[in-house]
Amino acid sequence: MVTVTPEAEKFIKDLLEKNEKVGYGIKIYLSGMSCSGPQFGMSFQEKASEGEKIVKGNGFDFFCDDKTMRALEPCIIEFVDDPNFGTGLTIRDPNVKGCGSCGGGCC
Repeated sequence: MVTVTPEAEKFIKDLLEKNEKVGYGIKIYLSGMSCSGPQFGMSFQEKASEGEKIVKGNGFDFFCDDKTMRALEPCIIEFVDDPNFGTGLTIRDPNVKGCGSCGGGCC
């Protein structure tokens, strides 16, 4: 099950409103793999495309295909505000510790 923090939900709602996308959802897709696991992308999407899964959020939906859904299963969608890495959403798998090349220390 995908977990969305309350801060992330608020950020998404504000983002949809600021971009005049109220009523839209967020498409999540696999954008690649790294040593720390799957990498995801996100975009605005009005409704689910054929074959996509719908994950209900608090006031909006997430859309993704089966492969992305399987990769998201243990993940947490969080809002981050970090002076070194910026402000926005991150999708984190709590089971992946990272790697030496990116500072996570697992390699």
